[in-house]
Amino acid sequence: MSKDAELVKKLKDSTLKDKAFSELLNVYQERLYWHIRKIVSTHENADDVLQNTFIRIYKSILKFEEKSSLHTWMYRIAYNESIRFLEKNNKKRYDNIDEVSDSNLEALFEDEYFDGDEVQIKLNKIIDGFKEKQKRVFQMKYFEDMSFRQISEILDVSESTLKSTYYSAVKTIEEKIFL
Repeated sequence: MSKDAELVKKLKDSTLKDKAFSELLNVYQERLYWHIRKIVSTHENADDVLQNTFIRIYKSILKFEEKSSLHTWMYRIAYNESIRFLEKNNKKRYDNIDEVSDSNLEALFEDEYFDGDEVQIKLNKIIDGFKEKQKRVFQMKYFEDMSFRQISEILDVSESTLKSTYYSAVKTIEEKIFL
């Protein structure tokens, strides 16, 4: 039995759930934080979304059918929580998507934890200019080194579509990065 399978078994056992959840946090908290951070840009927002993600995981573990891996299931929850957060906050403050992108970039560059050089800044600007789905696919594949299969399960999109989306993003970056 894999470690994740053992962990799921413990999480579904009411007598072991709290201890197992603590173990889950130790294993996945940092990875999920960075997955979320790439979507919501700032440390403060990532912390808020991460907390909501783990609350949802805790409350939903009994509904986890184990059709995908625990990792994939949690990443899907983190992704959905991140998108929910962005939609909620972006509706409040902006009239159009350009304002959202500019604001997200500004927040990222002002974040005390961001230490990017010029190429990283330019890369972030190029990525931020992508459509939302293309941005997420590129980030999951390039920065998080996820397989197309994992991304497909998280986003519920075919692998061939993801590959096309990813390689289109790579081509755009190659064309724009050193202009």
